Amino acid sequence: MKIRTVLTIAGSDSCGGAGIQADLKTFSALGAYGMSVLTAVTAQNTRGVQDVREMDEEIIKNQIDCLFDDIKIDAVKIGMVSSVKIINVVTACLKKNKAVNIVVDPVMVSKSGHHLLKPEAKDQLVKMLFPIASIVTPNMFESELITGDRIENLEEMKEAALKIKGLGCPNVIIKGGHLTGDAIDILYDGCNFKYFKGNRVNTKNTHGTGCTFSSAIAAHLARGYPVPEAVALAKDYITGAIAHSIELGHGFGPTHHFYDLYRKAGLKFE
Repeated sequence: MKIRTVLTIAGSDSCGGAGIQADLKTFSALGAYGMSVLTAVTAQNTRGVQDVREMDEEIIKNQIDCLFDDIKIDAVKIGMVSSVKIINVVTACLKKNKAVNIVVDPVMVSKSGHHLLKPEAKDQLVKMLFPIASIVTPNMFESELITGDRIENLEEMKEAALKIKGLGCPNVIIKGGHLTGDAIDILYDGCNFKYFKGNRVNTKNTHGTGCTFSSAIAAHLARGYPVPEAVALAKDYITGAIAHSIELGHGFGPTHHFYDLYRKAGLKFE
């Protein structure tokens, strides 16, 4: 079997539940080989982000270029890119290296409320990265920041998807994890809306769900699935990871990226 490769360009989560740690776990769980370009280091735990240090543009550029120079990369997931300079260098490198299957997760604010995207960088993220993406994956709050509209229901999610599609990306999925009732995500491809429904899991341990979901989409795109199937498979995966989430620390615990492998091996967390 030919190995499929996925690159994550994102920040590090010292707690291991989100960021590049979650991305790499997801790639591995779904049968892809993961690589990483570090854009920032965060000091965080289950209670929240305590501190952030950005990497400089030169080391980000060199990380990306050296990987593309040596390895065929089948998909790219972009997470935390917190400044205009970082967004510009990531965009330039991906264009130069003709990257394909780009999944942009517009990480803006952490679950604990810490801003991970500088306010002045929001417009640049939309302008530079959305047009080169295969799909963008904002949640409802991020969609509100992008569109400037309040979003509280499915119809308003659809309106947001239409607006974000108009910003240049071919596929938009608005994640409905913050809806009441079932967790419904809406995919819009410019012609049709597709709905992905998952049972809502009663748990507070949802740290890293956005990172994990977007990484799962990237892993399935790398394996050759078209966007709607990649999203459906990613939805199933993240629903299972949340259902088997881990009680860790004193805040929001992480999802269980390897729940299916643990199940098959007869292992479980106590």
